[in-house]
Amino acid sequence: MNRSRKAKIVATLGPASNSKEVIKALFEAGADVFRFNFSHGSHADHQLRCHIVREIEAELGRPIAILADLQGPKLRVGQFSNGRVILTAGQEFVLDSDSTPGDVKRVCLPHPELFAVISAGQSLLLDDGKLRLQVLDSNGHSIRTRVIVGGSLSDRKGVNVPDAVLPIPALTDKDRRDLSFALDMGADWIALSFVQRPEDVVEAKALVAGRAGVLSKLEKPAALDRLEEIVAVSDAIMVARGDLGVELPPERVPGVQKRILRVCRSHGKPIVIATQMLESMIAVPVPTRAEASDVASAIYDGADAVMLSAESASGAYPVAAVEIMNRIICEVERDPLYKNMIAAQHETPQNNKGDAICAALREVTQIVGAVATVTYTSSGHTSLRAARERPMAPILSITPKPATARRLALVWGVHSTVSDAVPDENMLVATACNTAWQEGLAQVGEQIAITAGVPFGQPGSTNLLRIAEIWPRP
Repeated sequence: MNRSRKAKIVATLGPASNSKEVIKALFEAGADVFRFNFSHGSHADHQLRCHIVREIEAELGRPIAILADLQGPKLRVGQFSNGRVILTAGQEFVLDSDSTPGDVKRVCLPHPELFAVISAGQSLLLDDGKLRLQVLDSNGHSIRTRVIVGGSLSDRKGVNVPDAVLPIPALTDKDRRDLSFALDMGADWIALSFVQRPEDVVEAKALVAGRAGVLSKLEKPAALDRLEEIVAVSDAIMVARGDLGVELPPERVPGVQKRILRVCRSHGKPIVIATQMLESMIAVPVPTRAEASDVASAIYDGADAVMLSAESASGAYPVAAVEIMNRIICEVERDPLYKNMIAAQHETPQNNKGDAICAALREVTQIVGAVATVTYTSSGHTSLRAARERPMAPILSITPKPATARRLALVWGVHSTVSDAVPDENMLVATACNTAWQEGLAQVGEQIAITAGVPFGQPGSTNLLRIAEIWPRP
């Protein structure tokens, strides 16, 4: 199955997309990556979905990526004696370490590490920003606040602290258990939630030990202060606009999204734009025009992928949501303005032979009119660097490793395939030509541009560039 588009679609699986029939329909509608949200569902639920995805992959002969999204250290208030209270603007309200059920005057905040870093004048946001508190003072066991924006507050609602770097680990005990399970299950990407520092990513990568790519979710303003460092140590980035949009003023989110996109493009790291992209399709079969424009804007800006959350996990129209997202992407990529915008975003190659070869690959493709760029890769590095150049011809990625092929399903422009290892350059060219023809990317008499690393199988050794013509089939 040859996608005619370059940007990818991530679809979250959940109660509305549990069966093999629906998951297969989601893939056929355009999903390239399936997200397993470990904030919900049991390990048995995720294992069953993984088994279904791998069955579909084998039946259709296309690599499919699985993204395991860890819950992360989500902060929540405790419980109330009556399940809910109404807070009024102007009143005082205390968050403390007392586990006794709360009332209209106080509630437990079961995160003792926060009490030492919260200070007067800072803000606390409750229930996705619906309520706002201003800190009056704090000590080692309680935080006294004044309600600025009141409303209803119920058990276990979330707490956001936009004004502080929180001394909490990126991986909770639950996350560590989920991470171990996800790796054993065979996840291709691990999404790390609430990243604040590059050290958070380094810790996770040490645990993953190369068994999957590590995708950092940017949803805390603190992460923006060390954005370059976080992107540099991550394998991919997600702009998680849910919590980010709670802790930042809404008017800042579009600019921040574009800034993160630029940094990721500079580093050649895949970037996913997520949250509320087609939100109305949770309940209705068509998106708003504003939502369609939001998806289109991310594609014009050069995002590697766009993501559906509740739309495909628990919505009433999961397949329709993927179909419409696919149609929006295809429409944008047909627009001549899109090609001009992608060309205008072209990054200067970095000072290494891999980038030099991939930059030349892009130029050669344009000059000779090659219909496809072919990258032969073991680790995926060559295909990633080729994608950084954003060539208009499809990137046919050939690898002997299924795990590499699956991971590259997230990357812009990459049509990922698995083939046997090649022993020499002649076999490389023959494999490239035959695969491009079989995948429907090139016809007899057309030219392709090929890049690889010699010696073969050595990661990061991109140093070969060839032009080949597709010969008649026997």
